[in-house]
Amino acid sequence: MSSTVTAIQRSGRIFVVMACLAAFPLLAWAGTILGTKHDFTGLNDRVGVVAMPGLAFSDYGSPCVYCHIPPERNNADSAPLGGIPGWNRFIPATTRYDLYDSRTLDNKVRTPSPISLLCLSCHDGTMAVDMTVFRPNTFRSSEDAALHLRINGADSLMNCGKCHNGEAAHSIEIKHIGTDLQNDHPISMTYAGLTHKDPDFWPPDSTYGFDNGVKLYDGRVECATCHNVHNPDIKILLRETADRLCETCHIK
Repeated sequence: MSSTVTAIQRSGRIFVVMACLAAFPLLAWAGTILGTKHDFTGLNDRVGVVAMPGLAFSDYGSPCVYCHIPPERNNADSAPLGGIPGWNRFIPATTRYDLYDSRTLDNKVRTPSPISLLCLSCHDGTMAVDMTVFRPNTFRSSEDAALHLRINGADSLMNCGKCHNGEAAHSIEIKHIGTDLQNDHPISMTYAGLTHKDPDFWPPDSTYGFDNGVKLYDGRVECATCHNVHNPDIKILLRETADRLCETCHIK
């Protein structure tokens, strides 16, 4: 924890971070989101892009509130307002996803569950990155962004792909998953090693997943099963190194 605090002090945002840790204790041990690609506070300054401050997206002053309900609204329910239950994001602006399917897939599902919809609400490219249900009390409406850009590769004024096309700036393609998930790892299905005597899957170490940090959510495989958005130490935010991640579940 001391090394984390030291790094935070160097960034000049210790008070914001300690407020986050108090409101969301999970961040104290799950790594830090500060300074990662999921930290939108001061993003323009950090990456040296100052041409569109306050124009592309709203900087709410806290990296937590883009997913988590602000602490001053701790008892608020986002669901009646169209939010993902328990989270500060709206349900994605689409009801149709084409999920991975195969003849041998156990426990098929039709729609991603809320914990994966949280990730898709940014990465499917249908809704703005700063489209939160609740904004912090400290945010002034006069600072609201004009464009509210989406992680979308299309050449549109409302999409990051307008500039991030690999020519004017680095490509957004890898971050824009879209709604066709047929070439992505299946999500939101009950883990086969939990309910089936499937010889191809290891049984989990506990109901929460595996001892190396790979997680199950109510027994299901989700985006966050393999990805930990709070941990910038491993490439593409994986919970385990890439060469060992698959073997956590799959018996090869």
